[in-house]
Amino acid sequence: MSAELISILVLVVVFVIATTRSINMGALAFAAAFGVGELVADLDADGIFAGFPGDLFVVLVGVTYLFAIARANGTTDWLVHAAIRLVRGRIVLIPWVMFAITGALTAIGAVSPAAVAIVAPIALSFAARYGISPLLMGALVVHGAQAGGFSPISIYGSIVNGVVERENLPGNELVLFFASLVVNLIIASVVFVLFGGLKLKGRDLATEARAEGKDGAAKDGDGALAADSAQLSPARIATLTALAALVVAVLVFDLDAGLSSITLAVVLSTFWPDASRRAVSEVAWPTVLLICGVLTYVGVLEEMGTIDYAGNAVGDIGVPLLAAVLLCYIAAIISAFASSVGIMGALIPLAVPFLAQGEIGAVGMIAALAVSATVVDVSPFSTNGALVLAAAPDVDRERFFRQLMVYGGIVVAVVPAAVWLALVVPGFG
Repeated sequence: MSAELISILVLVVVFVIATTRSINMGALAFAAAFGVGELVADLDADGIFAGFPGDLFVVLVGVTYLFAIARANGTTDWLVHAAIRLVRGRIVLIPWVMFAITGALTAIGAVSPAAVAIVAPIALSFAARYGISPLLMGALVVHGAQAGGFSPISIYGSIVNGVVERENLPGNELVLFFASLVVNLIIASVVFVLFGGLKLKGRDLATEARAEGKDGAAKDGDGALAADSAQLSPARIATLTALAALVVAVLVFDLDAGLSSITLAVVLSTFWPDASRRAVSEVAWPTVLLICGVLTYVGVLEEMGTIDYAGNAVGDIGVPLLAAVLLCYIAAIISAFASSVGIMGALIPLAVPFLAQGEIGAVGMIAALAVSATVVDVSPFSTNGALVLAAAPDVDRERFFRQLMVYGGIVVAVVPAAVWLALVVPGFG
């Protein structure tokens, strides 16, 4: 048995053990990375740790730490009230407001994880307070980010269009943008209907107040009252300033979201240490272990050539349509665990040989690959999915993790075939 097949089988075993024995999958993945790296791939410790996602570790810790401070001092309560006022108390519109905000951020140039890091903690806090499915809210945030993610001036759009130009392939920036926008809008609409979005109709702040005999916003864990939530104390003003500074740092100055978040959290902690002490325990450490462990193992797979092995095997198939749909599925499956940008950069060149034959339309194939590689970012192993998992307050994280994993699996199973049918098959021949 080849080393590549052994590494894939070990990954399957890790999934089975983690789901049947309730062991943190990240810890299992670290052990698997050590075993496969040392015994199969002949890697030393440096080679194994080369795949450790240090940047994602800092993002997860930094963002959850900063927003834990915001929750502790009541800033997220104030933001939720502001969101309610923005839509005049109509709770049913809040998920779509979050969808639109993340979409606008990525469309004007924000990296998708940065947009999700900014919006997800606020959106998930609102979901917890008003009994909205965290899966519904988290999915709309992530799909919103991907809906705007391929505009001609976006990061994803610029990367894909650059690869297309470098490979001398025909491209269409608007087809790429609208393909992602439409697919993610359709998925978000389906999720909204299936996970209770329609049940939110008719619910508003006044209705909640009458039903409960109190302000409906007073549902947070720290017992903050609505009147208190509407007040802007010095700590909340400083925290709002810090959140605004995070947006500016990431979007305007292109600074790292994780390092920026930790720095701002430290500044706030210096002046209000009590909130900081409570916030440290709210950093999503189990999620950090899970994500970093799995991605370290994926790094071992990349180092030993397993990813290239799978991609090349598909590229050698002589049936263009079959190769096209398999490439879409490989893009989706691998991207659910690894960098979407990296996958797009690797798979588009792999598609060049059969695109050159002229039987497959290049514009549709490139759009299908791009959508397949990014729509699966709801997976809890991707950066966006991990941020959603880490940002959700007052949830059973193990249960929420399984929900995100199942939902991500459904997206992986359905969407590549759907975009293949819609974008690739019509251009065949």
